[in-house]
Amino acid sequence: MKYRFLTLLLLISSACAAQRWTAEKANTWYKSQPWYCGANFQPSTAINQLEMFQAATFDAATIDKELGMAEALGMNAMRVYLHHVAYTSDKTGFKKRLDNYLAISKKHGIKTILVFFDDCWNDEYKAGKQPEPKSGIHNSGWVRDPGTAIRNNPDSLKMLEGYVKDILNTHKNDKRVLLWDLYNEPGNSQYFDESMPLLKSVFAWAREVKPSQPVSSGVWNWGPKFANLNKFQLENSDVITYHHYGKPEEHQKKIDEYKALGRPMLCTEYMARKNGSTFQAILPLLKRENIAAINWGFVAGKTNTIFAWSSPMPGVKEPELWFHDIYRKDGSAFNDEEVKSIKQFTGKSKRD
Repeated sequence: MKYRFLTLLLLISSACAAQRWTAEKANTWYKSQPWYCGANFQPSTAINQLEMFQAATFDAATIDKELGMAEALGMNAMRVYLHHVAYTSDKTGFKKRLDNYLAISKKHGIKTILVFFDDCWNDEYKAGKQPEPKSGIHNSGWVRDPGTAIRNNPDSLKMLEGYVKDILNTHKNDKRVLLWDLYNEPGNSQYFDESMPLLKSVFAWAREVKPSQPVSSGVWNWGPKFANLNKFQLENSDVITYHHYGKPEEHQKKIDEYKALGRPMLCTEYMARKNGSTFQAILPLLKRENIAAINWGFVAGKTNTIFAWSSPMPGVKEPELWFHDIYRKDGSAFNDEEVKSIKQFTGKSKRD
């Protein structure tokens, strides 16, 4: 049984590599695109992926308002997380609401990077009412997908496959979708190589569907325990996506390393003010290198990502220095100079 399982993984890996876009195709695609600048988007009224997309809490009015704020900044791409439970608990409704989101984003001239799986934050989840935010705690209600209980359970794999393939097939030629981000931060939450089977599976499922958009999974941790995951991600992604929350000189070193791969690059997470990853420091670098710039967070809300990952501040309404996010719900910016900087690089300041 173990031998058959290992053989299956090898076949999956081989199939993924064989159907990967050529570097020429990837670069031709990227040259046809504008320079993308945007954010990881969660409406301020949703604490997690489920609250964003479930029927009772899908907030089209807030999504429309906040994407309008993004449009005013000149942003043209957002990265949005899905969750399989939003699908399995209400397949028809979820697909309708996802289409509604994409229609709103198109109205504002914004394309979407859709994310399937995620190894970050809370391991347990359920459909229905989601928890209230914990005061001063970063992403207190965010949930993993699929999480420990079912991630490598063979009985659950077929369900996950059906979910991924249905969404891919529905939007495989949808021009509103920029990129499929198949798996966010695989190996996080101390899973390490335990994430490899699902990572290989989701790439195989995507290759079977053959979407017109590129597929990728972003590298994010360069420690030795992530070497196998990084190798697979870099060797199987059509375009290179990565996360970097460090200072510009550190960020530049990683860019120089990935340039050698000869494929387009998109930075799908950056901007942590206390770490030196700021708009003023990183946007010039990414624009100069023609790398898409997708920062974490947009309007401060129930995710509490104005607070740092490892610095909880219970009882504090707003830290003096925000970690992520750009705007308050009332439309005021944390830092007006940042807004000016973003508009400068998107070209919006010239058009206003």
